[in-house]
Amino acid sequence: MGCLAALLLLAVTAASETSSEKDSVSLIKTIHKTSSKGLDLYQSDNLRSLQRTKRSWILTTFELEEEDKGPFPKLVGELFNNMSYSMSVKYLISGPGVNESPEFGLFSIEDNANGHVYVHRTIDRENTPYFKIRFDVADTVTGKKVDKSLFFIIKIKDINDNAPKFPKEEFNIAIKENHDTDKPVFNLTAFDKDEKDTANSRVTYSLTTQTPNLKEPRFNIHPTEGFIVISGCLDHQTASSFKLLIKARDDGTPQMSSTATVNIAVEDTNNHPPEFTKENYQLQIEEGKVGPSMLRLQVEDQDSPNTPAWRAKYKIVKGNEKEQFIVETNPETNEGILRVIKPLDYEGDSEKRLVISVENEEPLSSCHEGKLRSPPVAPMSASVAVKVLDTNDAPEFHPPTLVLQKEEGVKPGTRLGKYSAVDPDVVPNNIKYTVFHDPAGWVTVDENSGVITAMKELDWESPYVNDSVYPIIVHAIDDGVPPQTGTGTILLYLSDINDHMPTLVTRFLEVCDKARLTPLIIKAEDNDSDPYASPFTFKLADDSKSIKQNWRLGKSFGDSVELLMLRNLPRGKYLVPLLILDRQGLFSMKQNLSVRLCHCPDGHGCEELNSMPLSLGGGAIAVILAVLLLSLVVGCLLLWCYYGSENRKRQVNFPFEEGNQTLIKYNEESGNVLSQVMPDVLDYESQLSTYAQVRKGKQMSEYVNGMAPSPSLTSSRGHYDQGRCGASTMVQSRPLSDNHSSHGVQYSRRMETLHRRPLPATVEAVGEMLNQVGNGWF
Repeated sequence: MGCLAALLLLAVTAASETSSEKDSVSLIKTIHKTSSKGLDLYQSDNLRSLQRTKRSWILTTFELEEEDKGPFPKLVGELFNNMSYSMSVKYLISGPGVNESPEFGLFSIEDNANGHVYVHRTIDRENTPYFKIRFDVADTVTGKKVDKSLFFIIKIKDINDNAPKFPKEEFNIAIKENHDTDKPVFNLTAFDKDEKDTANSRVTYSLTTQTPNLKEPRFNIHPTEGFIVISGCLDHQTASSFKLLIKARDDGTPQMSSTATVNIAVEDTNNHPPEFTKENYQLQIEEGKVGPSMLRLQVEDQDSPNTPAWRAKYKIVKGNEKEQFIVETNPETNEGILRVIKPLDYEGDSEKRLVISVENEEPLSSCHEGKLRSPPVAPMSASVAVKVLDTNDAPEFHPPTLVLQKEEGVKPGTRLGKYSAVDPDVVPNNIKYTVFHDPAGWVTVDENSGVITAMKELDWESPYVNDSVYPIIVHAIDDGVPPQTGTGTILLYLSDINDHMPTLVTRFLEVCDKARLTPLIIKAEDNDSDPYASPFTFKLADDSKSIKQNWRLGKSFGDSVELLMLRNLPRGKYLVPLLILDRQGLFSMKQNLSVRLCHCPDGHGCEELNSMPLSLGGGAIAVILAVLLLSLVVGCLLLWCYYGSENRKRQVNFPFEEGNQTLIKYNEESGNVLSQVMPDVLDYESQLSTYAQVRKGKQMSEYVNGMAPSPSLTSSRGHYDQGRCGASTMVQSRPLSDNHSSHGVQYSRRMETLHRRPLPATVEAVGEMLNQVGNGWF
């Protein structure tokens, strides 16, 4: 490198307004005429023309080869700038390899004034194939750059110092025994770090050794692509694995190479068909029997166990038209297990012959003249002779489900039909019938003939009837050994008749007095089905004036109707008679709807009758005082009767027997209370009449709780009777005061007969009256 044999000068023109293209061409020609040692070229006449070009760079060719051993520092090139004609300059170098990565201090300019470039150590091209260097020229005095920077790429020349390398030194692959010879077995690629597209990096592959070294099959590798191919057929039984040594070399000088090992495992495939160890089998099966293993079929296969090439598939190809048999493979032993999945019938077919074939899960293949093929080979087969043994069969109903249609209302003792069974055995057995399922207990069956007879009246509305169907299950039992039972089902379809009339859903309605003008909804129901039920026709059953003036029916809604109140009726209870007709116009009788008009404190619910507050008015206080006075008078009379003298001019007999008096309820809407009518009644004579009613235990409660449009209290004059004290007494009651006539109170008289009773009974009656007064009024 000391002598620059071929000095190639490169002139780089930064900027020149005065130079022409002709001047630049003249400059380049002058440089090419300069010798390799033309360091004095600046003094020649030809270079004087450079004075006309401003700011121009001149460089020699930089040639560096990797792995150069030196000695170092070593001159690699020179550079020149024509600014040195007019001033004193110095040259500067920077960039990667100088003061930047990947390497520092690799290049330098030892003498800044002459522009000689040096390298200081060995370079590895594979790490850094080139360097982009920056050159500058600066005034020696001021240090200011006087020209544009020059960027120059120093390329490192490659040498063959790397051998091709495989990704791994050893590869393990597996191929199937029936591998297609037209397809590559494996692909290998070696990589060379030397410069691309050169002899140093061009790789050639070759197969060095094959173990075992068989005549067939033979492995080979493509010389440039690196994929492994095979010729001939593989045989797992002959060789289950191969070992290949592959070599990769480059074309550089000197040639370099490396090797890799490829281990190939051959997987067994189906090239041996399964074969039955026995061609004919015998089997005896009882009719009606199903279940597990009936017969085991054994096969032999030379392929590797527990592989698709070894596992067997069985198929019944003949004799299983009714699909009564199935063959399954035992995964451990590879045996075929024959099972019965549907009962066999001795009477239908006492002997059968099954043909069973076997093949592998994987298709069979073979090698012919070094080529793989899959010929159509018929699978191996075996024959199974099946003999069905006769047993006692259960009776069979025909049909299995009998449908009977009847109308409800069928009376007990009516024959509904006949349901019989037959015995399928060759020699029939005797059959007896019995009802197994009859939820309502409607029917019975004749044990010998199977005749179905009604025991109760059939009712369509029964809860055991679902969608008009009543199910019955009948058993037929033969007398075979052992006895067998057959089952038959009877579906009894019942049709409805019009045997129910419409009735009110509720017979009582409560209406708040503020909502009395709102239509009331009356709803009816009928247990019959269509067309014997709704829509209903509603009518008022009473044409009396009081009904027509107060009530009217409104719109009908099928099973309900509106009830309209025509007048503002007072609070109380009212009966509305109705007739309700079904779609056929049938009805049972008049139905009364009780409507209660009441006060609703909360606006929704009626006030309870016994929830009204009670207070002690003047009449109640008078009653209490009257009772006390009566008790005193009765006590005095008893003493007087017991101790009285014979010369008494007048004797009074106290009534001891019960009397009868009519007490009519008053209308609670009239506004009158008991306290308003009691003062006129409570005289001595009425007290005696009251006592008679208390003995019956009803007057006080009727006075308080009774309700009637025209209440009245009636009494009558008494008559004379002999008492215990030997005197006669006439008891007379008086009517109520006339101030009650405005309420429509009418009076009537009846004679009350008073009889004397012993003393204890009288005391008891007084006590009972006091209890009635306390419980009923307060």
